[in-house]
Amino acid sequence: MFSPKFRYTNNLVRLLTKISASREVILNSPLIPKWEVTLRREAIIHSAHSSTSIEGNRLSLEQVSDLVHGREVMATRKDKQEVLNYLGVLENIGKLVKDTSISENDILSIHSMVTKDALDNPQDCGAYRNRYVVVANGITGEVIFRPPKNEAVPRLINDLLKWINSSEAKELDPIIEAGITHYEFVRIHPFIDGNGRTARILAALVLYMRGFDTKQFFCLDDYYDSDRLAYYSALQSVNQKILDLTLWLEYFVEGVNISIGTVKERVIRLSSERLRKTQKGQIALTERQMRIVEFINQNGKVTNKDIRKMFNLSDEGALKEIKKLVRLEVIENKGKGRALHYVIK
Repeated sequence: MFSPKFRYTNNLVRLLTKISASREVILNSPLIPKWEVTLRREAIIHSAHSSTSIEGNRLSLEQVSDLVHGREVMATRKDKQEVLNYLGVLENIGKLVKDTSISENDILSIHSMVTKDALDNPQDCGAYRNRYVVVANGITGEVIFRPPKNEAVPRLINDLLKWINSSEAKELDPIIEAGITHYEFVRIHPFIDGNGRTARILAALVLYMRGFDTKQFFCLDDYYDSDRLAYYSALQSVNQKILDLTLWLEYFVEGVNISIGTVKERVIRLSSERLRKTQKGQIALTERQMRIVEFINQNGKVTNKDIRKMFNLSDEGALKEIKKLVRLEVIENKGKGRALHYVIK
């Protein structure tokens, strides 16, 4: 059976402690449902953009957002399909597994959903590779990694799944389990294409099933995409003879720390003390109103012109949004004439 090798370094322990503290802040913040929906939607959009971008998809973050909202996007069918597939999987992550454990059929199903109508050979969708592949540098052609032989794939995947579903894995921190799962899946490289996307979905699924990110607030894929060379270098840092995952896990856990830290700061802004307690209790804001509040928290104030630019509104439309927030006693006006602006009350 698969048995991962790694060491709990001082750095790993420090990062896990920081992550735990950030997670507590997020879980204990007085977020209203509309804010939670917004955070989740933004994380899924960013994940879909970054994870597909790593593997060559050319859609911008704005185009991915347009796809989510049903707007027309000028791009190749394949690029759009890859993003829509990834979005669909993330939006239904709670339904990917029918039981409390992950099965081989679940893995094949996830790959099928990730690559549907996006592979040159449709028969490769949801099926283990039947021809050998290597991982090569897209520019130089240099072979970076040689995965196990085709015939070894089913056994290696089943060994990995036995470990994922074992009590040994469940005794580990969910982040460590997710990091190990991510690496070992990429090492096995079970499919002709879509291995990276499937590995990242699988890691997210482990975190979801272990109760770490049930609200899907943070996006780890942005971390990988921000420095792809560092991502590939971390994957290649594992010595294939001894398979010590310590360096890879330090990289992976640092990514979780950065990603969840970003969410924590956003949550703190949204849950500012001025908005927590009112005589009427929590104030339910629309998504547009939340963006205005966040703009003020980031910039100290907002003007009518700022709101017009944010939402492409007329002067009258921007004024309506301002009046709503004033009536709710969320903001108040300061200054006069051209100096008129609004701040959190």
